Amino acid sequence: MSHVHRTTPDTAHHPPESREGAARKPGLLLAVLCLAQFMLVLDVTVVNVALPDMAADLALGRETLTWVVTAYTLCFGGLMLLGGRLADALGAHRTVLAGLAVFTAASLVSGLATGAPMLLTGRTLQGAGAALMSPAALSIVTTAFHGETRNKALGVWAAIGGTGSAVGVLLGGALTDGPGWKWVFYINVPVGALALAVLPGLLPKRPTRPARLDVPGALLATAGTGSLIYGLVKAGDVGWGSTAAVLPLLGSLLLYGAFVAVERVSRAPLMDLRLFTRRPVVAGVFLMLTASALLIASFFLGSVYLQHVRGLSPLRTGLVFLPVAVATGLGAHLGSRLVGRIGSRATAVAGLAVGAAGTVPLTALSSGAGVYTVLLPGLAVASFGFGAVLVTATTTALAMVAHEEAGLASGVINTFHEVGGSIGVAVMSTAAASGIDHGTAAGFADAFTVGVAVAAAGALVALVLVPRGKPQVMPGMAMH
Repeated sequence: MSHVHRTTPDTAHHPPESREGAARKPGLLLAVLCLAQFMLVLDVTVVNVALPDMAADLALGRETLTWVVTAYTLCFGGLMLLGGRLADALGAHRTVLAGLAVFTAASLVSGLATGAPMLLTGRTLQGAGAALMSPAALSIVTTAFHGETRNKALGVWAAIGGTGSAVGVLLGGALTDGPGWKWVFYINVPVGALALAVLPGLLPKRPTRPARLDVPGALLATAGTGSLIYGLVKAGDVGWGSTAAVLPLLGSLLLYGAFVAVERVSRAPLMDLRLFTRRPVVAGVFLMLTASALLIASFFLGSVYLQHVRGLSPLRTGLVFLPVAVATGLGAHLGSRLVGRIGSRATAVAGLAVGAAGTVPLTALSSGAGVYTVLLPGLAVASFGFGAVLVTATTTALAMVAHEEAGLASGVINTFHEVGGSIGVAVMSTAAASGIDHGTAAGFADAFTVGVAVAAAGALVALVLVPRGKPQVMPGMAMH
């Protein structure tokens, strides 16, 4: 396979009447889809700083509080491949609207919760709605834009993935200290309703075709990913050697093995496994897994350190993360430009190197370290680098994907964003376990040392794995 993917002008091959149809007002469409995606990513971290207030109001125990966070990421990551295939089979525009409606209604349920069962039900349904909407929305972004404009659109999308996690800490702190924790959920309702009102007039339409869905494959993929994320979360809670972590991790391997066997004999497979024989897809998945693990784990450790070790309020903790969110967005913006100029490999390696360099000062983190002289600059520089890697991952992975697989490929790349975050938090929180449990700085330096090592190793792997050249779509591929 050639490592440089070039294309002739799209209009020569794909007129506006192509199968996906022409997007109306593509700039506005991108803005609304990114706003919706921003809500989904936000809800991964927005509840973190609100957990103590939730526990007090609803009499929630520690394990239940863990599930308030986990139920969302478990369903979001576990159902993503199914959501991506539904987007391909039923139409991305229908799947986006259905997922957004479920997510918005579930946010209202979560905010109205009067106890643990109602709150966990709402969080579970939020995750299911997010899994439907996110891959379908990315599929639309992938097919609605062309050439360099497409790289920029994917850059905006990747920036949302990075900044949403950081802004979640900021917004969660502001809402918890202000109107109360319920508003971390209520705020999604007007935003979701606005998007549902506007999107039908903007989304490109595609003619309906008979939908065939690989139900056994969908169940196995969902169960495998769900088991993997559950095991990773438990490993972060109770240790990597515990039965509660090892059994679901082993179970995920068995389920994925069964999934591969089913896909090989299915007449209408959920996934064409040949997708993973394409170097750009494998490279994009690796970069997404690495960057999201490092970025989300750094946000998690930073927020825990500020609140539990330094005693900052939720609002002050959130304000510290404001420059970090800006840095992530700037990194993604620069990354989207560099990918089109110097190629995926150089951008990925540079981004991971910058991320490693930014994390180095955090390896000396102590209880007396300066928040604004050590922690904030380190997190900001690291986030700048990882933001550039996120957009490189998305652009590279989707460069050589056929139109009818755009939803599934988007589901794959989004799944690895969630799985990467779960792996990063599990590994780095285990390294910092003593400090997290006792409210001291012990272990935080070790955790960030792991981060430096992973980022440096990732840069070396990217030198070999990521294709040279610019990930431009070839005629007949996903861009129409």
